[in-house]
Amino acid sequence: MKIVETLSQSSDYPVIEIHAAKYIGDDALRIQFNNGFERLVDFKPFLLKSHHPSISKYLDEEKFKQFKIIDGNLNWNDYDLIFPISDLFEDNIN
Repeated sequence: MKIVETLSQSSDYPVIEIHAAKYIGDDALRIQFNNGFERLVDFKPFLLKSHHPSISKYLDEEKFKQFKIIDGNLNWNDYDLIFPISDLFEDNIN
């Protein structure tokens, strides 16, 4: 007997993507997800906590404001800084 299993994507767990983001000020973004949910995410504590120059450079407001949404992800400078979407959705950036 041959067992064949067909895998299908469950509609219970839709893919969450970032639809839009707006700079609010002081290293905070209002992020809108493709399911209509919005969250204000404050990145400043994360940036202040990091001592790595490739991350702390985004404390410069002009650098921080240069984010882009690419393929549903929020990123800076061609993936120089990027966060898991689930962490942004849950406001859990460490």
